[in-house]
Amino acid sequence: MQRIKDYTGSIYGGLAQLLYDFYQAQQLPVPEKLQQVQHQERFDYILWRDLLTELEQQLQRPALGLEIAALVQPKHLGIIAYIALSCDNLGEALQRYHDFHRLVYDGSPLQVEVQGNYLSIRWADLPPTMTTQLTNEIAIALMVEFLKHFMEFQDICLHEVHFQNPAPRHVALYEQYFHCKVRFSQEKTQVLMPLQELSKPFYQGDQTLQHLLLQQAKALLEKLPNSTQIDHRLQQAILTGLQRNMYQIEHIAQQLNLSVRQLQRHLQQQGTTYQQRIQEVRCLLAEQYLKDPHLSLQEIALLLGYSEQSAFQRAFKQWTQHTPQQWRQNNLINLSSF
Repeated sequence: MQRIKDYTGSIYGGLAQLLYDFYQAQQLPVPEKLQQVQHQERFDYILWRDLLTELEQQLQRPALGLEIAALVQPKHLGIIAYIALSCDNLGEALQRYHDFHRLVYDGSPLQVEVQGNYLSIRWADLPPTMTTQLTNEIAIALMVEFLKHFMEFQDICLHEVHFQNPAPRHVALYEQYFHCKVRFSQEKTQVLMPLQELSKPFYQGDQTLQHLLLQQAKALLEKLPNSTQIDHRLQQAILTGLQRNMYQIEHIAQQLNLSVRQLQRHLQQQGTTYQQRIQEVRCLLAEQYLKDPHLSLQEIALLLGYSEQSAFQRAFKQWTQHTPQQWRQNNLINLSSF
């Protein structure tokens, strides 16, 4: 594989908070460089690599990346945590992780392909100066921890984990963490997972995110003058459809076991249209997402099904007479307690 030259990525700001949380858990003084990026939406990958290298030199502990990743929470992952809630199984979640992982960890390109009876999830080759064992193991461990928040870990069966880096001491720590064979000095840094694992359903254990969706659905229903069972199901279908980028009326009608004509007629009887209902859902979701200070406007636009941030900004101003930035600024009190 041809190496990527001059590749410089960026890291989601939530991972700066993750590293900050690790320093606090270890009762270590937080470096000034890490403090400076605590409230940034993104920061340079090179800084992330350097911060990790300095921490590794300070602690000199094996499997440090696994230890750091073990502290991850949905708030550290941002958009992926929101999107994952709408997934039905492991395969779909991995697909969404593949689609959006660069919004969280843009350190090395992620590639997913079938190799025989296994799914290979690997990170593309980068110049040696751009990657370390620690950055590689955190990249893999973050993906595993991402899945742990939505499935029982003992139900996830990995075949093998490969690292390009030479074997460190205490290889057993890695095998205990991943519950599989871990090989070093390999051609690629990758995770091999049996294909049958992809159909395993989610254990949706993150009550915070579930509660968020329930709140959104309830608030939408309260705004409707004549709520029916169809309305309730419609709101839920649109909520999850937006997260999956599958919110076209044909798809939503199919989810409700209705024809497009039947759905349009139902909405017409309420004095509204499908497009108006979509905008109602988007407006409510936008306000919820803007309360999360770690989500950038670009990420919120994606969560709402917009391909361009500018389209979201124009729509939000039509809904509220404020720009998203103004709305967020006017709600700083609420944000501080989110």
